Amino acid sequence: MSHVRVSDAAGFLGVSDDTVRRWISGGSLPSVTDAAGRMAIEGRALAEFAKGQARSVPGAAGSASSARNRFVGLVTAVKADTVMAQVEMQCGPFRVVSLMSSEAVSELGLEPGSVAVAVIKSTNVIIESREGPP
Repeated sequence: MSHVRVSDAAGFLGVSDDTVRRWISGGSLPSVTDAAGRMAIEGRALAEFAKGQARSVPGAAGSASSARNRFVGLVTAVKADTVMAQVEMQCGPFRVVSLMSSEAVSELGLEPGSVAVAVIKSTNVIIESREGPP
C-alpha cells in the first residue's frame, strides 16, 4: 500500500500541512505511521478523501456537462487582440491557459481578478508516475 506524507498530501489537496493535520485529528482523514515513523496517509484513503473534497468545491458545480474536470480559479491575465484571446488562470497550484475568441472574453466579463471555472474535456491525457513499477 502506498503511503503519502502529510506535506505531499497537503500539496495534492491545495491546502496547508496544518489543515491536513486538523483533518486527521478531527477524524476526517485517517492516518498511519510510515516506515520512517512519520505520520502519513494511505494512498487509497487520500484518493477517496480528495474525490469528496472535489465535489464540495464552491463554484465547481454548474449546468449538466459530460466534462468532469472543473477547476475554480482566479483569472491572472488576459491577452486579447481583435479576434482571439489568451486567458490565464491560477487554480490552486495549477496554471490553466485557454485560447478563446475575444468576443467570448468580453461576454464572460473575464479580466484579471475575476473568478471563473476552467472546464476541461480531453481525449488525450498523459499521466506520469512518480514511483517505479510495483
